[in-house]
Amino acid sequence: MRADRSPIRGRGAAGNPANRFERISYVPDPECTDPEDPAPETQFLTDTSRSIIAYNDSPDVGFDASLNPYRGCEHGCIYCYARPTHEYLGFSAGLDFETKILVKEDAPDLLRGELASARWNPQVVAISGVTDPYQPVERRLMLTRRCLEVFLEFRNPVALVTKNFLVTRDLDLLAELARYDAASVTLSVTTLDGDLSRIMEPRTSHPNRRLAAVEALAQEGVPVGVLVAPVIPGLTDHEIPAILTAVARAGASFAGYTPVRLPHAVASLFEEWLTRHYPDKKEKVLNRIRAIRGGKLNDSRFGSRMQGEGIFAEQIAELFSLACRKAGLSEEGPDLSTAAFRRPSGPQLPLFGSA
Repeated sequence: MRADRSPIRGRGAAGNPANRFERISYVPDPECTDPEDPAPETQFLTDTSRSIIAYNDSPDVGFDASLNPYRGCEHGCIYCYARPTHEYLGFSAGLDFETKILVKEDAPDLLRGELASARWNPQVVAISGVTDPYQPVERRLMLTRRCLEVFLEFRNPVALVTKNFLVTRDLDLLAELARYDAASVTLSVTTLDGDLSRIMEPRTSHPNRRLAAVEALAQEGVPVGVLVAPVIPGLTDHEIPAILTAVARAGASFAGYTPVRLPHAVASLFEEWLTRHYPDKKEKVLNRIRAIRGGKLNDSRFGSRMQGEGIFAEQIAELFSLACRKAGLSEEGPDLSTAAFRRPSGPQLPLFGSA
């Protein structure tokens, strides 16, 4: 096994920090590791969850219900706030999060059962929220697509968030849902710098491909916007105007942003990443993050965690609002509707048939 601080091509993390819930952890001996060992391969494990829609009551999140077909994410974004969720499964927030992906094979059937229940209150369901529904394995497994087919069957509104051009594969379903004001897509764009993206979010689509996805969605009438997330002060914050200008030209109609969040093990992973790739910027970036997080690298308080506080947070907010106005982008996403919701009876209705 590689030593923890050795960079691995195609991976965001370079090792596995200890799980905060486990008393025992594995620490590789640098004297017994070979830097030429092959990079760890991705493993896909079956998730046996018996429900698929999760609920939250957070005042900081713009949705109450969400669906995630996968746990863990092969995209490998080093800054991902969801990394610590893997610790609840007994894994590490580091390489394990990127290489041990739990797959909810029954997601479409579970979803159909929940939407068909008389207890279901039609509402917008966010597809994402924790991990990307269009990470690479989706090309083969098509769980997200099959869930979209179910949403279309019931005409229940969905709001997708992704970093992957693969979302355009499902334009047929998204465009049909959009006819009922029941679909929106948000592309997450962190940077327009392809070199930075390659090492910071190694298995995501290139920024140019994300812009192409925005254009393709807009052309098919699907409401599409951008989430500039995370904004990393001292590293990517200066790109906000350029990103918003580019996505507006591609056809986006709305935009949002969140400053970087570094909960639990993500803080040490991000610090190590800066040491490996941007040692000259490391202290500036970390100090700016502390400046918007009350002197720490993370602040989990409601009302602050999604915006930050202090002069640099205010500057980011003002820059974002000004850039949105200049680009003609709304800071509010579209209002999706449950008016067309239906519970088909009998055999499944054709996806594109009449009610």
